[in-house]
Amino acid sequence: MDLRLGNGFDVHRFCEGDHVVLCGVNVPHDKGLKGHSDADVGMHAATDAIYGALAEGDIGQHFPPSDPQWKGAESHIFLRHAVDLASQKGYSICNIDVTLICEKPKIGPHAARMRKVMAQITGLNPDQVSVKATTSEQLGFTGREEGIAAIATAALVRT
Repeated sequence: MDLRLGNGFDVHRFCEGDHVVLCGVNVPHDKGLKGHSDADVGMHAATDAIYGALAEGDIGQHFPPSDPQWKGAESHIFLRHAVDLASQKGYSICNIDVTLICEKPKIGPHAARMRKVMAQITGLNPDQVSVKATTSEQLGFTGREEGIAAIATAALVRT
């Protein structure tokens, strides 16, 4: 069996705003996230996890932040590209696991919707997508509420 695992990590700082986009869901918050695209750290980490499993670099190589066409882009474009690339290379995704790291906003009330959105984009069943959160116990930049980080793992198998 040809099984591949990949990890992804992303971080974005807070900026002015009234919501953050996390795993494709607009979550009300007293701040936004700053980024070249929509700054969806969850989808960015999941995208990089798939690219990592394929040994295909990272999101910045496929969608350079220096390219103005990606300014403000919705991150589902990036995730869908990674899923399509996996398929083209003969792999299917077994599961994706995303952990969001932040003090606020609280993720629990939105996690089921995030899983559903991520499953729709990737063509997976919701029980193949995990979205959870943790705090950093008020340590570091996430603990000081300066931004949000995400880590993701993706498992792929050759079809």
